[in-house]
Amino acid sequence: MPDLRAVVLGAGAWAGALLVLLLPGRVALGAVLALAAVAGVLVVRRRLAAGWLGPVAALVAVAGVAALQQAVIATSPLTGLAEQEAVVTLRLELTSDVRVVAGRHGDLHVVRAQASRVHGRGGTWLLDAPVVVLTDAAWPRLPLGTSLDATARLVPADGDVAALVRPTGEPRVVAPPDPWWDAAAAVRRSVRAAVAGRDADARELVPALVVGDDGGLDARLADDFRTTGLTHLLAVSGTNLTLVVGSLLVLGRWLGVRGRWLHLLGAIGIAGFVLTARAEPSVVRAAAMGTVALVGMGSNGRSRGVRGLGVAVLGLLLVWPRLAVTAGFALSVLATAGILLLAPVWRDALMRWTPRWVAEAVSVPLAAQVACTPVVAALSGQVSLVAVGANLLAAPAVAPATVLGLAGGLLGLLWSPLGVAVAAPAAWSAGWIIAVARRGADVPTAAVDWGTGPVPLAVLTLLCVAAVPLAPRLLGRPGSTLACTGLLVVAMLVRLPTPGWPPDGWVLAMCDVGQGDGIALRAGPGQAVVVDAGPEPAAMDACLDRLGITSVPLLVLTHFHADHVGGVAGVADGREVGAIEATGLVEPAAGARGVESVAGRVPAQAAYGLTRTVGEVTLQTVWPRPGESGVDPSESAANNASVVLVAEVGGVRVLLTGDVEPSAQAALARDLSDLRVDVLKVPHHGSRHQDTDWLGSLGARLALVSVGEENDYGHPAPDLLSSLSSAGMRVWRTDLSGDVAVVARDEGLGVVARG
Repeated sequence: MPDLRAVVLGAGAWAGALLVLLLPGRVALGAVLALAAVAGVLVVRRRLAAGWLGPVAALVAVAGVAALQQAVIATSPLTGLAEQEAVVTLRLELTSDVRVVAGRHGDLHVVRAQASRVHGRGGTWLLDAPVVVLTDAAWPRLPLGTSLDATARLVPADGDVAALVRPTGEPRVVAPPDPWWDAAAAVRRSVRAAVAGRDADARELVPALVVGDDGGLDARLADDFRTTGLTHLLAVSGTNLTLVVGSLLVLGRWLGVRGRWLHLLGAIGIAGFVLTARAEPSVVRAAAMGTVALVGMGSNGRSRGVRGLGVAVLGLLLVWPRLAVTAGFALSVLATAGILLLAPVWRDALMRWTPRWVAEAVSVPLAAQVACTPVVAALSGQVSLVAVGANLLAAPAVAPATVLGLAGGLLGLLWSPLGVAVAAPAAWSAGWIIAVARRGADVPTAAVDWGTGPVPLAVLTLLCVAAVPLAPRLLGRPGSTLACTGLLVVAMLVRLPTPGWPPDGWVLAMCDVGQGDGIALRAGPGQAVVVDAGPEPAAMDACLDRLGITSVPLLVLTHFHADHVGGVAGVADGREVGAIEATGLVEPAAGARGVESVAGRVPAQAAYGLTRTVGEVTLQTVWPRPGESGVDPSESAANNASVVLVAEVGGVRVLLTGDVEPSAQAALARDLSDLRVDVLKVPHHGSRHQDTDWLGSLGARLALVSVGEENDYGHPAPDLLSSLSSAGMRVWRTDLSGDVAVVARDEGLGVVARG
């Protein structure tokens, strides 16, 4: 049995960080002091071993660091200036690469930075405060490590940064990146160049495997990786470091390096990996977990690895307490703990009737999956059934793809053709991993919906805990192991119906896609007209699967904001998609390009005034009107260009409004003064900016709000909900009810919620 004292030490550190980060300040302080006092009294009275003071000390230390960091940010001059939304001049050093994210009105470039000087509102301060810089696409994309001066407006921020920085002009570069950042960037470019001539997916996956550079990965493929439990391959993880540094150590031994020099070589490899992958907290976390894994491979590895895990958790949280509330940290720690604590026991059980290599190949991914399942379910709402099998199949290709991809990049710095030749097997290996992800995601029941509420997550956690003592008994006997495997295969290959879903007589389903829109209108058995696709493919695909939709004769995209088109790949996944129509305003352009890339064609423009029948659905396009100039230019042009549809299904009349804002709603009120409907899809996720007089005049009995839980926009607005209720509408929201189906019954209109 391994010594768990270091693990308890790490657990105490984790608890200390969570107390401060999740509880109000005074409550957290009281809890920390109370725990310390109780532990001290129990030790003095000899009712608790003195060894427990170590975890309590770790709890107090990390809690103190977390509280201190919060206080430093709260009292920073930047925080005060941000509360005033002051325009200032900043000296910044960029500490991350630029990420492109979809904003409400177009793409945003996001980069983290460290502010060292700020001048504004009559004062100048020298400081050291983290910030996040938000710019549009026109701002230059500067490399990590660049120092610059910029004039910007500060905006209040939550979390671990003092302010959000919105530049108001061009930056002035003060100093280029340090040489080591230039060297790391050169390696990253060389890795990409070495596989540039390969298949589009392979040339994006290899850099993701080597250094976590997944910026160009296809959204549909990334979704397949999530479904099959292979997402850890796309981010910088301990596996990356273990493979890279482990290969370096093997090479060193082959060249005769021994003793302390071998340790030095490993340290150089770790430092080089961190620099190349970017020295951000998530990368350092991955490096720490990878180092623990390397220690676990040595002599007396399990005991030393367990001790290393506890020390690594303590060390990381003393430096970055906020890691405690990140999913990546939880998954890394739990996966490493599962591999160190559970895998050896399960391996020994399997070795009673299988060869050692088979036992290890099965036990490692199984232990990691069981340890991480509750957290994965909390993030995705799903439990993957194919994860262990997919990881088993992908595992042989991960090492050559990672190691040879990096070797190709390094050798490519010396001679490009040599780098291309060495990286060729890496691309082939990546192709195998891609095939595993795609085929695994195509399994009828690759994942089951579980839910993210406290009750289902508590049940799942109890099941995983119960698996710890039960698994060795099952794995130790061939009969029970093969029987469980057979049941799992049957469950994956036979799609089980969702009891009571979809309800009989459903005519419309509002999918729970988070903060976005995804509507299905029943066009016939297994068919639906889909209006918008939500922000992510997985949620939309799962919703259509639950509805039993195998064919989409018409897909309408009201406009190109990411929360309406990001999930197009999910609509197309395993379904026949007919015509695709969209608004005529191609804004934001990135959203339109993404749709074209996934669909393989440019969507046709929805024709104003056209009435047509698609299966059991009758549709009329009532907006945007050609040449319309009466909308308010201060509102979002993309929102006001949303395709607005009046649909009729099974005698139920529905108004689908996209994200049109008040001025466009007023124009619709003038155009359609006598419009009456049964169901209203509330515009713009329940934003407070509405023409409530018009919405109330529609005579709708149901108002549907597609909105994400605890979203940052304050949707839906309480005043709007009151107005809709006052107008006689029953309001249904996806954040509270999950998928919502409108049902046509003899006795009238009904609603069935899946949540």
